[in-house]
Amino acid sequence: MKHMKAIRGRDDEELHDDLRHLQKEVFLLSLHGLGEAKNPARKRQIRRQIARIHTVLGERGRGVTHNAKES
Repeated sequence: MKHMKAIRGRDDEELHDDLRHLQKEVFLLSLHGLGEAKNPARKRQIRRQIARIHTVLGERGRGVTHNAKES
């Protein structure tokens, strides 16, 4: 799982690609329900990663900066 520092280090295009991939994955898990039997926490992990990416993209849109000490 990527931490916020790693996500902030990626450019917008990469984040949008990751976002599309993760949204597709969570959709397929919901549609089939088979993935949950193997790893029930995976869907939650994906949703949290999507939220992290949305947070970083929103911060960039608002021009928010962060200290180097943040992890």
